[in-house]
Amino acid sequence: MRQLDLPFIRRQFPAFADPSLDGWGFFENAGGSYTCRQVIDILNSYYTRTKVQPYYNYPASRKAGEAMDNAYTRLAAWLNVGEDEVQFGPSTTQNLYVLAHAFRELWDNGDEIIVSGQDHESNAGFWRRLEKSGIIIKEWGVDPDTGMLNPADIDALLSSKTRLLAFPHCSNVVGHINPVADIVSRAKAAADVCVVVDGVAYAPHGLPDVGSLGADVYLFSLYKTWGPHLGLMTIKKQVMDALPNQGHFFNAHLDRKKMMPAGPDHAQIAAAAGMAQYLDAVYDHHFYNPADAAASVDPAEKGRQIKQLFLDHETALLTTLLDWLKQRRDIRIIGPEDPALRAPTVSIVPRDKSMDEIFAALTDRKLMAGQGHFYGVRPLMGMHIPIETGVLRLSFLHYTTADEIHQLIDGLSSALD
Repeated sequence: MRQLDLPFIRRQFPAFADPSLDGWGFFENAGGSYTCRQVIDILNSYYTRTKVQPYYNYPASRKAGEAMDNAYTRLAAWLNVGEDEVQFGPSTTQNLYVLAHAFRELWDNGDEIIVSGQDHESNAGFWRRLEKSGIIIKEWGVDPDTGMLNPADIDALLSSKTRLLAFPHCSNVVGHINPVADIVSRAKAAADVCVVVDGVAYAPHGLPDVGSLGADVYLFSLYKTWGPHLGLMTIKKQVMDALPNQGHFFNAHLDRKKMMPAGPDHAQIAAAAGMAQYLDAVYDHHFYNPADAAASVDPAEKGRQIKQLFLDHETALLTTLLDWLKQRRDIRIIGPEDPALRAPTVSIVPRDKSMDEIFAALTDRKLMAGQGHFYGVRPLMGMHIPIETGVLRLSFLHYTTADEIHQLIDGLSSALD
């Protein structure tokens, strides 16, 4: 089994060489990851050399358009979707806002949407608001103790009027990884339903093979996935063709602009290709052999191998953290305690000390963590956790070290005792 070359990985992220961050353990990656140098390099080059209106015929403009096209092509290949199925927008929240308005034009009063109680508000709020316009909202609730979703529960919610099912690949506060392909298959076997999956909390742990999941729409945030501050949305071609135009009327025939009411950030779209460059570098360093050049390994297959590489490393770190947390009687762990069932986004609730007191103690120990509800208000309500205080969230990625995990454990021990 190949092991992650962590020194190599960390050399790809300029933040780890910045003196101001030296000694700090970064455990708020679910809020926004560090950015890989490949993305930063493209962004700098774009602003320096091609910050002009793209797609004209003069050289700088032509190169600007080519850089943007490259991002669509490269990320589509890694996600295992068609290039015409990739959409960029300013954020996942904005993408969902536009998407909800587009779908509403297709539906009749009395049509139904199923939303999960595990969702980040982006993938819950905009669908729920459609209730005011005559759409019926059904909730797929979480287990009040674990925060987990039971796929069998959707059987009683689906009907001939169900038009859409929305749920997360992984909750940003519960951490449980939902079996997306199984849920999609279950839903589509029972109803003519469109499935929208929020992958924001999942994608940072290795880009998903979206093509194999079956979801009609899959969304995630690039700034949480080592990239620029954009949202990426994949929409199956047949779904996109059916959706009404949300952009300028004269752009209705352009898939890239159909779901975009305003112009994109050209430089950040171009920089998104740096995410693919980073994954290329990781693959070549860990897996490349001379036969690869002739075989031309598919990016989606590379992605599956890299995902396993990241998973093995993250699971080892997560096991260490969870084993320590499970011994404590003064905290509540949110979500499953089995590292095989969850992402390394671990939320806890202290029983004896205030959240503010613990958070301040961690900061004093040079630990960057998160505190609050993180817009995951619905699952916290479902577990009867006050949203005013929320949870303490500890999230990490494949670039995290074992030493940083021990720094976190030492900090938590000091803060809780």
